[in-house]
Amino acid sequence: MTDLHTRGAATGAGDRSRPRAVLPALCATQITSWGIVYYAFPVLNPQITADSGWSTGATMAAFSLALVVSGIAGIRVGRIIDHRGPRTVMTAGSVAGVLSLVIVALAPNLPVFFAGWLLGGLAMAATFYQPAFAALTRWWAPDHVRALTIVTLAGGLASTVFAPLTAALADQLSWRETYLVLAAILAAVTIPAHTIALRAPWPPAAPSPAGTDASPGSVARSRPFLLLAVAFTLSAFAMYAVVVTLVPLLLERGYTTSQAAWALGLGGAGQTLGRTLYAPLARHTGTTVRTTTLIALGALTTAALAVTPGPYGLVIAVSIAAGMVRGNLTLLQATAITDRWGTRHYGRLSGILAAPAMTASALAPFAAALLAGPLGGYPELFGALAGIGVVAALVATATSVRIAR
Repeated sequence: MTDLHTRGAATGAGDRSRPRAVLPALCATQITSWGIVYYAFPVLNPQITADSGWSTGATMAAFSLALVVSGIAGIRVGRIIDHRGPRTVMTAGSVAGVLSLVIVALAPNLPVFFAGWLLGGLAMAATFYQPAFAALTRWWAPDHVRALTIVTLAGGLASTVFAPLTAALADQLSWRETYLVLAAILAAVTIPAHTIALRAPWPPAAPSPAGTDASPGSVARSRPFLLLAVAFTLSAFAMYAVVVTLVPLLLERGYTTSQAAWALGLGGAGQTLGRTLYAPLARHTGTTVRTTTLIALGALTTAALAVTPGPYGLVIAVSIAAGMVRGNLTLLQATAITDRWGTRHYGRLSGILAAPAMTASALAPFAAALLAGPLGGYPELFGALAGIGVVAALVATATSVRIAR
């Protein structure tokens, strides 16, 4: 068994036309789309429930539905991009995102609120990382890791920019008015950027690596692909459960809300730092080794959070380390297809691979909240999540693909 390195045969070879406007445009649209469609909701949700009388569980269910829809719709979105390129899909996704926020803002009742988020899930599928990754992987191959890193670094700023902006707007406006303002910003930034910057010709995909099956259906049914999907799904569940329960864990240990929030926020900063390290890691490790190691490190940092009550500085350090691993895992998933099966069917295969992981991440907050009590508390929950991460790492050891020499 041998693995393909990120700069090897799987990514294709030769110079390709790289439209200059694509990379800065996608950086801007990822910051804006994630910041408004995703990160504004947790900021506004307390105001939404207080004003509308809807329960937090109901509003969270609507948002989780959007994430599940995003994962499922991403399969079709990826297939379209493989054949036609990203311009039409991502522009339509931007329009859908704007309309979804308008529906949410004007929703007179919960069914309409759910409908808005259902449309929002389709917008996420067409505008978030997966379609952007598909575009960059085709246009930038074989040096796509650099482009992917730049876009994910920009995307990591989404919460930094838009969480405070959303809070500032909400201090002056109602949550409905805030969403309408954000919808206008989303329209102004993303619709023209996707329409204008993604006009470049869609290049043909590089040939699949020798010895791999070029049929996307056969790849998706293959043992390495299925095991990879299982590993990423388990890892995503554990990772997102850790993110949403870190604050309750620290509150249970006696830290203040402010201290817990700083630990979570600095963990997010760790993601940005971690992503800068992925390219050198990819150059010096094989695909399966890299996959197994990063997932195992995710389990290790989760276990460290489970057994580290203090001091506070050590908790912060562990949270930053956990964030660095999460940042690398984002890029690991972005390159998983090209490292093993090439770029020809990247969009479709990446969508299939991401769908169960996205669903797991959507269900993680509810499942974590349900499990914390029966397990005896949040430290015990983190121990169980670390165990899930270990299982994911063990599964990842069997995801290598045989390449003909």
